[in-house]
Amino acid sequence: MRTRATTITAVLLLALTACSSSDDDTSADPKPSAPTTSSTPSSEPSSAPSSGDDPLETAVKEYTEAYFAAEASTAHRMLSERCRKEINPLVYGETLRQAKKDYGSDHPATDVTAEVSGDLARVSYKIEGLPKFDQQAQPWAREDGVWKYDAC
Repeated sequence: MRTRATTITAVLLLALTACSSSDDDTSADPKPSAPTTSSTPSSEPSSAPSSGDDPLETAVKEYTEAYFAAEASTAHRMLSERCRKEINPLVYGETLRQAKKDYGSDHPATDVTAEVSGDLARVSYKIEGLPKFDQQAQPWAREDGVWKYDAC
């Protein structure tokens, strides 16, 4: 049972931190720029402080809330198409249930900033009460006008 808990915890950490490092940037990833809340496609990154009503910031907050509340179907739907193909919904659901058990459900995303380039973004934010899960340059992608978590 301890091995299972360790494995689930490892999967949880991987799910929260996968692809968030800028060390493995590829040419398909957006280039760093100042924080932005722009939700309109642009060929140039835009910059502005986050206002709280930005669709990307809202998506990040909703995804984080669903994740720690173990709302697996909601969180899985918020994954990019690419990630939904890679992440087994049953394993993902178990990962979220373990996260809720280990950390509780009240850990909202705060201080959300984003570097947006067209339909790709790198988002940085804090997880209230769990600084070890704070994110830097986490990939997100806009699909059909909706921002999706793309760090798989």
